[in-house]
Amino acid sequence: MRAPQKLTPRQILIVMHDLLATVAAIGLTFFMRFEGLRLHEKADGLKLLLPFFLLFAAAVYFIFGLHRNKWRFTSVPDIYNIFRASTVLAVALLALDYVLLSPNVYGTFFFGKITILLYWFLQLFFLGGSRVAYRYFHYARTLQRVKVTDATPTLMLGRAADAEVLLRSIESGAVKKIWPVGILSPSPADRGQSIRGIPVLGDIDDLERVVADLAERGDRVTRLVLSPSALSPEARPESILMRARRLGLALSQLPTFDAGTTPVQLAPVAVEDLLLRPSVRIDYQRLEAFIAGKSIVVTGGGGSIGSEICNRAIAFGAARLMVIENSEPALHAVMETLKAADSNAEISGRIADIRDRQRIMNLIAQFKPDIVFHAAALKHVPLLELDWDEGIKTNVFGSINVADAAAAAGCAAMVMISTDKAIEPVSVLGATKRLAEMYCEALDEEFGRHGGDGKRAMRLISVRFGNVLASNGSVVPKFKAQIEAGGPVTVTHPDMVRYFMTIREACDLVVTAASHALAPERHDVSVYVLNMGQPVKIVDLAERIIRLSGLEPGRDIKIVFTGIRPGERLHEILFASHEETSEIGIPGIVAAKPVRPTLESIRGWVATLEQGLARDERAAIYMVLRDAVPEFRGEAA
Repeated sequence: MRAPQKLTPRQILIVMHDLLATVAAIGLTFFMRFEGLRLHEKADGLKLLLPFFLLFAAAVYFIFGLHRNKWRFTSVPDIYNIFRASTVLAVALLALDYVLLSPNVYGTFFFGKITILLYWFLQLFFLGGSRVAYRYFHYARTLQRVKVTDATPTLMLGRAADAEVLLRSIESGAVKKIWPVGILSPSPADRGQSIRGIPVLGDIDDLERVVADLAERGDRVTRLVLSPSALSPEARPESILMRARRLGLALSQLPTFDAGTTPVQLAPVAVEDLLLRPSVRIDYQRLEAFIAGKSIVVTGGGGSIGSEICNRAIAFGAARLMVIENSEPALHAVMETLKAADSNAEISGRIADIRDRQRIMNLIAQFKPDIVFHAAALKHVPLLELDWDEGIKTNVFGSINVADAAAAAGCAAMVMISTDKAIEPVSVLGATKRLAEMYCEALDEEFGRHGGDGKRAMRLISVRFGNVLASNGSVVPKFKAQIEAGGPVTVTHPDMVRYFMTIREACDLVVTAASHALAPERHDVSVYVLNMGQPVKIVDLAERIIRLSGLEPGRDIKIVFTGIRPGERLHEILFASHEETSEIGIPGIVAAKPVRPTLESIRGWVATLEQGLARDERAAIYMVLRDAVPEFRGEAA
């Protein structure tokens, strides 16, 4: 049986206050209700009754948990709790007066209905009023401290509900060095209102006028905080950014409140957050239930995708995490980030190359993970067209090493990060990724057929998606750097089209796909494809990034077309022409059913690839790739 928790000194003070408030409420009630001789007559009975009533009141306060709430966070639920406790005490007095005391002892009522009603009001006032007064005192002191320090006069853009979240965070001290002076809301219902003492000064379109008016009053605004509603497409965020930059205002954003993040933290406004369709709604409870308590390995954990998967694994409650990375600086950077996250997870980082089969086998065997997320890969299309042999060593042989190591260690699942370029590939990247997919599919099917002995068969799945905004080497950081350098922005072809999504959304959907693969009923799905929304023309993307930087395409920053690079195609596709697809009941994810060669066939191709690499026979290698992946249309130049 669990021992009762001891009261802290603060809670003891609250209990003492509430009991004194009860004494004061009863005493003042009798003083106001009765006079002279009648008051003297009631005093003796009150002295006898009061100790027992205080014991009863203490029990009621403990039941409703009045001692557990911090006064500086007093809110409507706390006041409602006080209302309930006071009502219970008043009803108890009513029962005492009408059922027990009056008929048997006094022959008349000791309290009376008016006295009990008066007591109820006074009890509410003494219990709730002191808490509200304390909260206001703390609020006023916080605002005073904000104003006298180096706080930044700030305008908040977005709906009142979003602004209140930030204001509460400022009051509690979670957000510092922000002095809110007004709110601009897109909602007509918010106009003329005041949110926690901060006025709604107009619409978002009134930005310039409000900034000028505040400057005349002595409040020179230097920062804007944008809420999620101000970053929605309907609010035209690119216009807000351009106007803010013209006014010389710094920009911050509030996090999306359903993104599974911790307390409110302001972040810079990232251009990539404004480029796409709204993200798919993620079932974070599902992901937390899936990851919590598990041991996770992430290969390529220092890369863009790998590091975000590490972050999400920690956020969702993984018990142990091992990061495998062959770049020492990248490993150091991700380990520093993970250690800075307030987590109880056991985190380790190991330098290793997935092409070193024995090293990978040993590391994963020693760690004994539940799930391996395989994000290590070579991914730059033109570079792999030149150094095709390196692509085969990493993307094919390295992936096979990780899959075999995961299987030998008894993992529940291995999840391989794949790409839309693996579909009817025209590049070495696509062909090598498709061959790695095929190996995982064949091994998954093998485990499905022979994973007996009463044990659950291991799952090996691949998750395909397209370009990820802000990942290392992607077009968005490249365009931003070119714009900062004064241009030009280089685009390969005016008709070049790609699918895009954010790193956070891609990684959350990868984990969601893994949770589906490991559902109690085994699904015959080993390749998952993320819904990338509508394809985006790269030239349109470049123009919008230029505008979001406060500049005009063609006038301030030129766009130059450089020609399609080796291994590229104009339009990426999400499914091969012969692939079956099916919905799996999860928004944002579709199952693909490509052709599955046997494991023996794939191992034969891999052995031939090894021989061709040893002899540096590019033409022979490409023949093997075309034999294994018939849709591959790359040329052995």
